[in-house]
Amino acid sequence: MSSRHPTPVLALVQAPVRAVTYTRWLHLALGGLAAMVVMMVFPGMEEGPSWQWLEALAVPVGLAAAFGLGVPVLRQAEGIQARLMLVPGQREPLVPDAAETGIAVAPSASWSDRWRTALWLALRVALGTPMTVASVWLLIPAWYLAFSLGGWYVLLTPLPPLLLLSVVVGAGTLMASLARWLLAPSAAERLAALEERTERLLEHNRLARELHDSIGHALTAAVVQAGAARAAGSAEFTERALTAIEHTGRRALEDLERVLRLLREGGGARGDVDPPKLEDAARLLESARAAGAEVDAEVGGALDSVPAVVSREGYRILQEALTNVLRHVGPVPVAVAVAVGGRNLRLTVRNPLPGAYVPADRGSGLRGVSERAALLGGSASAGPEGDSWCLDVHLPLDGCGRR
Repeated sequence: MSSRHPTPVLALVQAPVRAVTYTRWLHLALGGLAAMVVMMVFPGMEEGPSWQWLEALAVPVGLAAAFGLGVPVLRQAEGIQARLMLVPGQREPLVPDAAETGIAVAPSASWSDRWRTALWLALRVALGTPMTVASVWLLIPAWYLAFSLGGWYVLLTPLPPLLLLSVVVGAGTLMASLARWLLAPSAAERLAALEERTERLLEHNRLARELHDSIGHALTAAVVQAGAARAAGSAEFTERALTAIEHTGRRALEDLERVLRLLREGGGARGDVDPPKLEDAARLLESARAAGAEVDAEVGGALDSVPAVVSREGYRILQEALTNVLRHVGPVPVAVAVAVGGRNLRLTVRNPLPGAYVPADRGSGLRGVSERAALLGGSASAGPEGDSWCLDVHLPLDGCGRR
């Protein structure tokens, strides 16, 4: 049995040193406080029949249920208390989502939420009241055994506190189970949380691809440019190569800082540094030329009319394509064609193949290109065509994915 779900005996042994024992105890005592106040103001309670205690208890239980039905925000307040006081190890009750604790922290959004909150509050008062009474009346015998009777009765002193501890552990465990049932997220809340986690995962995957493309391109270009400068043996060419390496590195650092800022702040700094778009493709071409590649670019149509998400992904696809050429083939002639027409953007990158070309498995770069195109409802194909390698990408300009 794992420590997360200990056996009843082990839970009782560990209870005195577990903080959750005392927070659950306090949670139960707070639930019974209102009922105790009502009982104290009822006249003649101590002389009346026992059923009068139930009558007095019905008043705060009914009031609690009425508040649960009429005040939606009580569900949020009770959820926060339940997470903090009933769930072991919780110190920041708003940080984990409902999937981790099983307890929602949102106001009632439907009558089902209100009825469950009303039942929770009623049970909290109904169970908290005997817990509060037991906390007092089970400690009195311990004091009596220890200080009034004396003698061998002192040996019986631990029994009432142990009985109280058992009641606290059992009632606290029951309250935690009730919280996960009555304060559990609704189907709509679970669906919203699932969608939020999915969006967050997709956003992290997108940022990871951007980081891979940007840093991979910068490192590849720097390596090729440094090798070309060393082979050229020309001070003028070396100066140009170092300048290009510096500019490429600075842009990569900007991209790295932007991605890290988005990850740290959850997207709050999205507008601080805009991601590059196809209008900025000239710097990719210049970087490839600085690395020694002969780039022949042809652009048709208005790039500024391309939707932002398509323009951004088109830039990254072109960046990955040029990086692959430099990495796998070297500084060779490259033909780039970007055409905006009708309802599509077509991007083609073609380069000659080395003499002894052996087909290889698709790398992560080409997989990333295909994933980017597919997310926008487009397509990408790559492979040899005669003595050339061709990457052909089609992206729709309407009905594209919005991210």
